[in-house]
Amino acid sequence: MLQTFGEAFSLLATLDRDVVAIAALSLRVSASAVAIAALVGIPLGALVALVDWRGRQAVVALLNAAMGLPPVIIGLVLYLLLSRSGPLGALGLLFSPAAMIAAQAVLVTPLVAALARQTVADADGQLGEQLRSLRLSLWQRILVLIYDVRFSLVTIVLAAFGRAMSEIGAVLVVGGNIAGHTRTMTTAISLETQKGDLPLALAFGLVLMALVIAVNAAAAVLRGYAARAYG
Repeated sequence: MLQTFGEAFSLLATLDRDVVAIAALSLRVSASAVAIAALVGIPLGALVALVDWRGRQAVVALLNAAMGLPPVIIGLVLYLLLSRSGPLGALGLLFSPAAMIAAQAVLVTPLVAALARQTVADADGQLGEQLRSLRLSLWQRILVLIYDVRFSLVTIVLAAFGRAMSEIGAVLVVGGNIAGHTRTMTTAISLETQKGDLPLALAFGLVLMALVIAVNAAAAVLRGYAARAYG
């Protein structure tokens, strides 16, 4: 075991080309997916929080339920859509980083939307009456509330990034784990462990753990800053 750890740290210390390339791809895929999720999920969550209509509770329940969707099911549905015989097969996106980005975006968008909805709803409970008295439009109220809870929303986005980085099922199905093309850290850990290359698998695991810890530390710092700044 000590030898395995030693070889893993040696791979990291020498900036092994495979480790760097796969880590870079993982970061690019997850960052792109979370950016899409934030652009879609935050406005969607705010709209659900502020607009009252007959099917609102059903949408809230759907968002909450979608947070628990098994990633492999998302991967399977996207595989069927992107396969040659599927409706989006002509795009040629299957087994590409774009397909992996789409899978992770579908996975984390409900998480961002559901948590953003609750955060904006809580802020509206404190500021909503005042904003309505100013005769602001719906989108003006949304922008004001989003700005007011911006630190909480950044924390939500960081949590979504950690969720995306650690995902394996969906990206494995739609990405295919192709060396030099669609292999991410999570799929590489699974493959290298099965092959018996434990030092390389451990090197990927250490990088992944470091990134997840860094994301959680950043979220904790933001929460502390917001608590000090706004009491």
